[in-house]
Amino acid sequence: MSIQRELAETVIRRLRDAGHEALLAGGCVRDLLLGRPSRDWDVATAATPDRVLALWPDALTVGKAFGVVIVRDGPVQVEVATFRRETAYSDGRHPDAVAFTTAEEDARRRDFTINAMFLDPASGACLDFVDGRRDLERRLIRAVGDPAERFAEDHLRMLRAVRFAAELDFDLDPATAEAVRRLADRIEGVSGERVSAELEKILTAPARGRRRGLDLADDLGLLAVLMPEVHAMHGAEQPAEYHPEGDVFVHTLMCVEALREPTYELALAALLHDAGKPTTAAWRDGRLTFYGHAELGEEMARDVCGRLRLSAAARQRVCWLVRRHMTIGAWPEMREARLKRLFAEPGFDELAELWRADALASGGTTEGYEALMARYRAAQEETVRPEPLITGRDLIAMGLEPGPAFGRILDRVYDAQLERTVTTPDEAQALAREIGEEEP
Repeated sequence: MSIQRELAETVIRRLRDAGHEALLAGGCVRDLLLGRPSRDWDVATAATPDRVLALWPDALTVGKAFGVVIVRDGPVQVEVATFRRETAYSDGRHPDAVAFTTAEEDARRRDFTINAMFLDPASGACLDFVDGRRDLERRLIRAVGDPAERFAEDHLRMLRAVRFAAELDFDLDPATAEAVRRLADRIEGVSGERVSAELEKILTAPARGRRRGLDLADDLGLLAVLMPEVHAMHGAEQPAEYHPEGDVFVHTLMCVEALREPTYELALAALLHDAGKPTTAAWRDGRLTFYGHAELGEEMARDVCGRLRLSAAARQRVCWLVRRHMTIGAWPEMREARLKRLFAEPGFDELAELWRADALASGGTTEGYEALMARYRAAQEETVRPEPLITGRDLIAMGLEPGPAFGRILDRVYDAQLERTVTTPDEAQALAREIGEEEP
């Protein structure tokens, strides 16, 4: 049993001892019934926030106005929410007002039936007012009540429907899916941070789920609004001898699916690695080419990462992977120094994995990837990034004048060191002096 679950059940016992109805609620109930691990253990109760705070005076009250209190035990925390019903959502995200009510009314204001159940941890009894358990058995994502009303309350729920389908390998209820199609353009008003949180769960879902989620988001019209760069890949022709799988969109989804347990940054880079192809496609000498598509793709990836409000580090990694995804294939022709510099890059493992998935999505094999990784492992037995044999201070001691040439001299000497053509400080200094004489 997880520490968070233990805390949730402790909270429930204490609330009940104080005379309040209290139950496990939402996603953790769904996961328990499916026999899968849960990320969050939430409690729903008839106790008002003030009553909860009377029992846990040091609890956080970030959502007190909406009946939500965070109970903490060291680093572990559990959300405790009072049963509530809600009024209109003027901003498409938050209710204008809430009123405390019963478990049944609370269930009917939730997003999807499979997330609207309660469970008594003591008896194991499930309180299901919306047929959520039946939908679990049918492997169906169905909105509670009128789906258009649920999505009007919070537009992000449309993308959440896709995310749950991807994570759980469930289908969408036809009425729920149709409501998403009608309202898909409203997703544009949702903040980038919230969209990114859902997209991350889609792109890091199990392999089949990733592809299903992206296909579903595209079919429902969400992808065209959130990522027109990806939607534009539809119908973008590719040379059949190199891409028997079909157009750029099909190839991209296959590439994302082929990744092995990707990080969000890697999966996002795979989704965008060929985003520049539709724009750069041109026939030259009877051949379809995509010159500069990696560089354009990097610019497009930067725009996407900006809209998703990714951190600077995450943006840098995604853009670097998109920009470099073509160059790694030339590794057998790389000089030793350049190859070692590539191995020393912090994102090398992810770049190699992107190359592997890209090859598989093009009908190829992993032979090139396996050879590269064998060379990489061999390099680890050496020092991939050794301490330089000389530094700028050494150049000054040799009588060279500090200036722009210093960086070029040190780079060339370091390349020679990586290639093992110089192996001692004396040899490095001799080469530096020779290069210095060549510099203007």
